[in-house]
Amino acid sequence: MPFGSLWLPVLVSAVAVWIASAVAHMALPHHKSDFSKLPNEDGVADALRKLSLPPGQYLLPFMNDMKQMKDPAYIKRLEVGPLAMIRIRKNGVPRMGGQLFGYFIYCFVVSFVTGYIARHTMHAGESFHQVFRMTGTVAIAAYTLANIPESIWMWRPWSATWKNVCDSIVYGILTAATFAMLWPKG
Repeated sequence: MPFGSLWLPVLVSAVAVWIASAVAHMALPHHKSDFSKLPNEDGVADALRKLSLPPGQYLLPFMNDMKQMKDPAYIKRLEVGPLAMIRIRKNGVPRMGGQLFGYFIYCFVVSFVTGYIARHTMHAGESFHQVFRMTGTVAIAAYTLANIPESIWMWRPWSATWKNVCDSIVYGILTAATFAMLWPKG
């Protein structure tokens, strides 16, 4: 089966997931609690502003060598706290266009990989159920599994991760339904 016969389900499923994600994050209420406001936000912003940090990712307390985990002074800093991971962006009103485009490319890549695997494991004329099961498994894995290490290693609250996982299962189901409906008849 030529891959050209799968371009339509790849593109349509990427668009469907992109729209579903926008609805999940902008219209539905379940992500509104993913972040909390800092007490004395203005004071924290003033303190960070004075540092003139360039965009990047910062760790507090910083450790550049695992040997520091045995250093009593470093252990004391961990115990006293605070422990923080801070991401600094470039100042200014965020321009969403680039991020929306980048997320669409991500959705397209997941759909492309899903189609690629499906093309090599199934034939034209496969049943709706078989196409749905195979493409759903691949797409759900692709959209969900990358979320979990964020809570394991990057301190993202598990509640936020599980909401993203649930959203991602929906995205995988949308991808599967699109592929199953548009699968070549053979």
